[in-house]
Amino acid sequence: MSSSASVNYLNEFKGIKSWLFTLDHKRIGVMYLFGVMISFLLGGVFAVVIRLELLNPGMDFITADTYNQMFTLHGAVMIFLFIIPAIPAALGNFVLPLMIGAKDVAFPRLNLASWYIYVIGAVFALYSIVAGAVDTGWTFYAPYSTTTSTSVISMTLGAFTLGFSSIFTGVNFIATVHKLRTPGMTWFKMPLMVWALYATAVIQILATPVLGITLVLLILERAFGIGIFDAAMGGDPVLFQHFFWFYSHPAVYIMVLPGMGIISELIATFSQKKIFGYKLIAYSSMAIALISFLVWGHHMFTSGQSELASVVFSFLTFFVGIPSGVKMFNWMATMYKGRIKLDSPMLWAMSFMFLFAIGGFTGIMLGAISIDIHMHDTYFVVAHFHYTMMGGTVIAFFGGLHYWWPKIWGRMYNETLAKISVFLVFIGFNMTFFTQFFLGSQGMPRRYYNYLDKFQPLHAFSSYGSWVLAAGFVLMAYYLIHSLYKGEKAPNNPWGALSLEWQTQSPPVHHNFEGEVVLDHDPYDYDTRMVIDDKLIKK
Repeated sequence: MSSSASVNYLNEFKGIKSWLFTLDHKRIGVMYLFGVMISFLLGGVFAVVIRLELLNPGMDFITADTYNQMFTLHGAVMIFLFIIPAIPAALGNFVLPLMIGAKDVAFPRLNLASWYIYVIGAVFALYSIVAGAVDTGWTFYAPYSTTTSTSVISMTLGAFTLGFSSIFTGVNFIATVHKLRTPGMTWFKMPLMVWALYATAVIQILATPVLGITLVLLILERAFGIGIFDAAMGGDPVLFQHFFWFYSHPAVYIMVLPGMGIISELIATFSQKKIFGYKLIAYSSMAIALISFLVWGHHMFTSGQSELASVVFSFLTFFVGIPSGVKMFNWMATMYKGRIKLDSPMLWAMSFMFLFAIGGFTGIMLGAISIDIHMHDTYFVVAHFHYTMMGGTVIAFFGGLHYWWPKIWGRMYNETLAKISVFLVFIGFNMTFFTQFFLGSQGMPRRYYNYLDKFQPLHAFSSYGSWVLAAGFVLMAYYLIHSLYKGEKAPNNPWGALSLEWQTQSPPVHHNFEGEVVLDHDPYDYDTRMVIDDKLIKK
């Protein structure tokens, strides 16, 4: 290899133009990372405003209409601009080719196009904020979304555009996994993160067009009054819910499945132990992807669907919990008698397991028709949703971010501050959202601007928790940004991991690896191999 080949991807081509026209999957992943983190900041600001307003009944400092816009924007920005692309498009783009020993993704130009489509969709969505922020809730339910005077069209057009970015990423990942694995990497020698991204890509390709069609129909309804969701014209507003949730429940696993892949990597690496039940975890990812298309009706137990349909959807909801339970059991079995290292990525993984278990258990509760009818549209659902999405996907994302941060930037962060951040986020999260289970069980409806005086102590405690949660994220932003300028130089393999991305320099060279990649071990073969001073050796 020439000397220029050893220059890392961050410095090989300097200047903004080299980034805007790059075909390097690592740089595209970094650009996605900046995009999703800005979105996370924006969505977080909306969340803090919501919790401040809910400190007391009645108006504190924003009006009811502004409140409706705030919780809609919080949901829409967090879902469409952050959670859906965060792990697949940002972290996945960076690590997938590295993990399978490839030089890049299968279609680099399509990869760059997906980034620009993401930016265009974000511009449409953010334009709607200044053009009369949408107030429908992030689900855009008809008939209200077809009649409100707010900027529904620009927001839904943004979500529609973002869907193409998701589809392009899914196509790219499937082709990459099928065609670009290094010689010797069979399907059952792939890291479980790759399995998770592959299963996610299947959902992205099959489910996202349904959302696109639904949003187009909503736009046509508003623009031309075609009547497909208008009962007065022979339409059916409940049909919108069927369309929307047929996409959005699989979309839950677009968000969660890659997070589960991250947790598999973290548990194995920081337990320094061969993962328990590799094939079961791999197959469970595919099972979740397939079963997720069959459970959308559990969102609609109170919408008038037949009793038989509700019973079937309830059973399938219980059934989809099985592959998630398989993963949880296998992670715990992997940790059993492992040489566990409590570095910050492992603490994020353990937080995920605790929080996602609560989210999964309460999901089973809401899958029971009798309970759901009483809890439907209460704060119990808000708490369950956040334990699944934030306690699951977001916590896993930050675990993965800390895990691969040295590989992405070639710098180490302050481990002590990182552990403090995990602690603050964990405590603040549970203060904020566990409280809401009690609010919901006592009858507090979600999305309400005002509430009865008896709910004030719990609302206040939840708001106090949101401040602790925000403090944890502010601290994280500080030490991660600080590490870029003054962090210690990262070794090639600071965690002693065995997967291929740790066998190149930090940050990686432009084409990922110097020379041909040789695969002579499994990614979790900790029983026979170990890493000492960046060198992989046999025990």
